[in-house]
Formats: sequence, structure tokens, C-alpha cells
Amino acid sequence: MKTYTPTQNGSKLYLFSIVLVAVIGGLLFGYDTAVISGAEGGLQMFFNQASDFQYTDALHGITSSSALIGCIIGSAISGFMATRLGRKRALFIAGVCFFLSAAGSYYPEFFFFQKGDASKGLLVAFNLYRVLGGIGVGMASAICPMYIAEVAPSRLRGTLVSWNQFAIIFGQLVVYFVNFLIMRSHLNPLSTLLNNVDPSWYAAEGWRVMFVSECVPAGLFTLLILLVPETPRHLAMTGRDEKALYVLSRINGVERAREILADIKATTTQKTERLFSYGFLVVFIGIMLSVFQQAVGINAVLYFAPRIFASMGMESPMVQTVIMGVVNILFTLVAIFTVEKIGRKPLLIWGSIGMAIGAFGVALCNIVVLPPIVCVISIIFYSACFMFSWGPICWVLISEIFPNTIRGAAVAVAVAFQWIFNFIVSSTFVPLYNMEFGNMGDKFGHMFVYTLYGIICVIAAIFVWRLVPETKGKTLEDMTRLWGKKKDK
Repeated sequence: MKTYTPTQNGSKLYLFSIVLVAVIGGLLFGYDTAVISGAEGGLQMFFNQASDFQYTDALHGITSSSALIGCIIGSAISGFMATRLGRKRALFIAGVCFFLSAAGSYYPEFFFFQKGDASKGLLVAFNLYRVLGGIGVGMASAICPMYIAEVAPSRLRGTLVSWNQFAIIFGQLVVYFVNFLIMRSHLNPLSTLLNNVDPSWYAAEGWRVMFVSECVPAGLFTLLILLVPETPRHLAMTGRDEKALYVLSRINGVERAREILADIKATTTQKTERLFSYGFLVVFIGIMLSVFQQAVGINAVLYFAPRIFASMGMESPMVQTVIMGVVNILFTLVAIFTVEKIGRKPLLIWGSIGMAIGAFGVALCNIVVLPPIVCVISIIFYSACFMFSWGPICWVLISEIFPNTIRGAAVAVAVAFQWIFNFIVSSTFVPLYNMEFGNMGDKFGHMFVYTLYGIICVIAAIFVWRLVPETKGKTLEDMTRLWGKKKDK
């Protein structure tokens, strides 16, 4: 065993350092999913040059979203990987996927194709690299919050897991800024295309540089994850009690570590159990938390914000998009600093009600004539309410609500549903938003889609109020006992 002088209260610095490494996985989650926003224009120009096939808008849509296929795969296998290999090794594999995807997306011609020669085969290769990155995203989206939850003391768990959501949003903002700097470095004053970016450079190299920029945080994460310990829960579940006690002692102090380890062992009668060993309800709640996080429509707003603000008559939609991004960061911080004081359920319920008000406000703007600023404020209010509630708190609950012996598999199932509904909401938003009816024209679609999201928000609030247990202040072992009692009834 490593030499370590135990302390009475443990080391918060040690805890925060290993959580910080796991949080970089959340940043990569945001970075990888958002990098396509800057690169897709150049990518389309590049493949439009292909001579052996026609690169249609439909193919471009599939290419732009191909990472989501990997996200579904990665989240689906995350439980197996986290249980069989451990949380740490699974995150290392996710980091390798991020790095190889970034490098491969930069140079998809590697070994098989001539660089710069757009072809059908090259398109397939590029999409495979993007799917590989999506697998990393899917694994990280499930395992990073799980890792944090399993190393964090119960009094800090909600706050620390919430930082993962902050990292996701921050990662998106980072890549927006990186893409902006890359584009800015090749402005062409003679061109009016793509905000004065040199089209030939953008089609040949610009999109490549954006993808390869992810190699920096991906490489850093992959190396740093080797330095953090395996979670004490997984160590105890695999019979490595001495190592589990060592990690717990460094975080909590020796006396508390012994108590926690005994508690873990008392609720871990075997390494893993069947998914429904604790009944259907706990798995159903976990799945529905994931479904509602996406069904309330937030990603439709985040992915298509410029389009939405432009339809409202805003002259500079990117300005409103940036403002919304800043507000999102600030309200994510609200969740981080209140989740352990207020609790999970109140934040989810208040956030759902606030989102419903914002969504109904946007719908109303398309029924009666109101100043465009009212619609903008409604959208930003809707987004802000998500960021202090369903954004971070859903990840907190998914990471801590399941019993120890089914957590890996249950989290994987819940997160897979999250990515499936992410795809459903994202792919249906534009046709619903542009739907026309009678004299209202496309305003009917605008009204309909936000009314639908508002109704779902109300249903989500009722679901949380009636079915979701409060986990504030409870240990992971407390949740195992809770569901065990419900199963026995």
C-alpha cells in the first residue's frame, strides 16, 4: 500500500483534485458535441467537391449528427465497461476515443485515401471517426457523474456532481471561442461568404483545425485519469477492501472511512445484481428523469438558438445567443451552490414550472402581437430555469439514486434513453417549428412546439413531486436500503 499519513478529517484538496480530473470529461462532452457547429460549413464545402457522389443536405445532416449514434452506443456499453473494467479504466478508454476521434476527424484520409480528395469512402471514414468520438461522449456522460458520486462524501456529492454539468456548458463555450479564433485568423476582406472567412481555406483546412483542437483537452484528460484512484465503491465491490479504505481515508479521514467501508460492505452482498433486482420503479424513475431532461426541449433551443432569435426579428441573433450562453453559465452556478441546501426535488420542480412559464410565454408571442424582446426574454428565462434544475440536477440524481449493485447497468440504460430522446427532440424541432396552418402560417408551428414543451414541463414537475425521492444528505448506501425496503413491500 502507498505510504500515507491519515488525518482526522481527510483532505478536501485531494478530493477536489480527483474530481477536477473527472470534470474534464464533462468538458470534453461539451467540446465534442459542439465542435461541429463551427466546422460543418467547411465540411459541407469540402464534400461538395466530391466527384463520385452528390453530397446532399440529407447526407450533411447525417454527417453533422453522426456523433449522436456513437453517444447512444457509448452510453449503452458504459455500464458494462464501468462494472467490468472499473470506473477509472472505462474513463481512460473514453479519453482514448476522444483523442483518436479528434485526430481522425482532422485527417480522415489516414493510410487509405489521398489528402484533399473528397470521396464517398472518405465520407464513411470521417463519420466513423465522429461515431468513435460519440462513443467517448456517451461513456463519459454516464461514468463521469458516477465516478464523482462514488468518491464524494454525501454532504458534498450534489455540489460536486453539478460541476460536471457546468463543465459541459463551459466546454461548449470554449469550443465556440476556439472556433471563433480559428475563423478569425483567416478572414478574407474580399469575400462576403461565411462572415468574410476565406472559403478556400475553410473548405481545405479550417474544419480540420477545429476538430484537431480537441486533441489538447482529450490528451490531457487521458493522461490525468491515470493518476486518479478507482472509486472506493467499485474497489469494495471487487474485494479490494484495503485499497478502498486507503482512498476513503484520504478523502474522509480514517475513522469515518472505516464506517463508510462497513456501510458499503453491508449493502454489497455480491458484485452485481440483475437490473430489476430492486424492482421496476427505481429503473423507471431513472429512465424518466433522462427522458424529461430532453423532452422539455432544451437542446432544440441550444442547437438552433440563432435560427430562433432570427425568426423573432432580432437583427443580431448571435448576440442574443452569446447572452443566453452567459446566463446559462450563471444559472448553472446557482444549482451548484444551492443543491445541498435546497435539495434536488425543489430545484427540479421550480425549474420545471419556470421553464413552462418561459415556453408558454414564447407560444403567446406567436398568438398576440408583443414586442420581440418579450419573446427573447421568455426564451432566455426558459433556458436559465433549465440550467439550475434539469441540467445539473438530473445528472446528480442519476448518479446517486440507484443501488450500488445495479448502478453501472442502470446508469447506462438511463443515459442511453437520454441520448435517444436528444436525437428525437433535435431532429423533430425544425419541422415542428416551421409547420404552417391556416392564416397563422409558420407562427402556428412556433406556437405549437413551445406549447408542447410547456405541457411536458408541467408533466415533469408532477412526476418529480409524486415519484422521485429526495436524495439530499443521504449516502449511496442509504439509497440501496431505501429501494430494498420498497422491493420487500
